[in-house]
This record gives sequence, structure tokens and C-alpha cells, in this order.
Amino acid sequence: MGLGIKNLQCLFLFVTVLLLPVLSYGEQLENSLYTRATFYGSPDCYGTQSGACGFGDYGRNVNGGKVSGVSRLYRNGTGCGACYQVRCKIPTHCNEEGTRIVVTDYGEGDRTDFILSARAYSEMATPGLANQLFAFGVVDVEYRRIPCRYNGYNLMIQVHDKSNFPNYIAILPIYQSGLSDITAAQIWQADCKEWRDMRRVFGGVFDYQNPPKGSLSFRLQTSLNGNTKWLEVSDVLPDEWKAGVAYDTYIQLD
Repeated sequence: MGLGIKNLQCLFLFVTVLLLPVLSYGEQLENSLYTRATFYGSPDCYGTQSGACGFGDYGRNVNGGKVSGVSRLYRNGTGCGACYQVRCKIPTHCNEEGTRIVVTDYGEGDRTDFILSARAYSEMATPGLANQLFAFGVVDVEYRRIPCRYNGYNLMIQVHDKSNFPNYIAILPIYQSGLSDITAAQIWQADCKEWRDMRRVFGGVFDYQNPPKGSLSFRLQTSLNGNTKWLEVSDVLPDEWKAGVAYDTYIQLD
């Protein structure tokens, strides 16, 4: 027995409605790449204080704890602070938006580029299916670099906890917005009237032995799509700077 016109219309409508979620999910993130992601556990699901980027407490709480360790994207520490949108590829378990993370650590897994905090990993899940997504352990993902956005925050220069006034200083730029990487840092040596290179110790941390007395000025080299420029932050640290304190530059990167 053949189907009538009304039955055919209903069947077409049913198939269309059924396919809409699949077609919507199947839309590729613009300029996306593909890899795998897993997660690491912590008692409160935030990041870790001991990450390879040297971020400390900032690395635990930045972006609401939605952070990640990376492997290839670490780039000897240049990738610290970069932001990515990451979306898993299981239509029944993964939502369309995925998660937006900040790189705060280095980590390697089973052919994975992202080792996400539990908060970030669960945010990729369809509502109510986070536990099932955790059960996979490792999932295929697509990702893309996105601009970092920190509403209400300027770029800040944090004096690393290992600094020792006045003989040794290590600094860490934080709340870096935009897409640029910080590739180098210099300190102004006022008595010589010249910029002196700082050493990248590890991750996003730069240091200098026997820094100048008085307030301190720095230059940060930024790189975006192969184009580099220097950003000067004058007198950002006071005469008696303190370890562990973050000082506002009152500017922000593009």
C-alpha cells in the first residue's frame, strides 16, 4: 500500500527534525584543527598551583578554573596564557559550544594535545551527560585559537614568589588579552640608558639578577602571525616591589 501525500509530508517533517541536531552539531569550528583531549582530577575541579607556566594561584582560578595543560601547543612556554575553544566530537554526549580554556600547564597524554581541568572537560558535555563523558577518558576534539578576554582586568606584571628584593626579580605577565604571544622581555637599566634582555626561566616567567634600584620598567615583545613588536610598561613596579604581588600596567594587549 502506497503512502498518501499527508503521510509523505509527515515523514519528511520527521526526518528533517531528526537531522537538524546532527547537522547543527556537524558545523565545523572556523579554522579548527583536530586532536584528542583528556582531563586531570583535583579535589575542587580547579587548575593546579604547580603548573609548568609558573602561574601559581592565578593558574588555579583564572577563567573560572577552566584551564588546560598542553603538549605541542606549549611551545617552550610561549604558549602559556593562550586561549582556545575546544569541542569534543561525540554528537550524543557533546554540546555545540564546547569549552573555552586558558593554557596554564604542560602535559602529555595518549596522543592528546589538551589535558583539561575537570571543569573544562565537563563543560564540553551535553547537559546531564558529564559523567558519561568522563567515562570515555579520552575523546576526539576540534579546537581553534581564540582571543583571551578578561573583563575588568588590564595586563598585570606579577612578581614571582621566588623573587628576592632587591637582588633578584622574576616576573610573570598575567591577564594578557588578545591573540598575541609574549616571546621576550627586557628590563630598563637606567644607569646605562639601555634595555637589557631578561631570561625566560620556564613557562611564562622571566628573570633578572641584580635589577636596577628604584621603580622598574619593562618591555614585552609580542608576536602575532609572525609580526613582532615591543610594548613598553614604564615604572610599573614601585621602588620597593614585593614578591607575590601583581602590579597593574593600566594597558592591555590587542
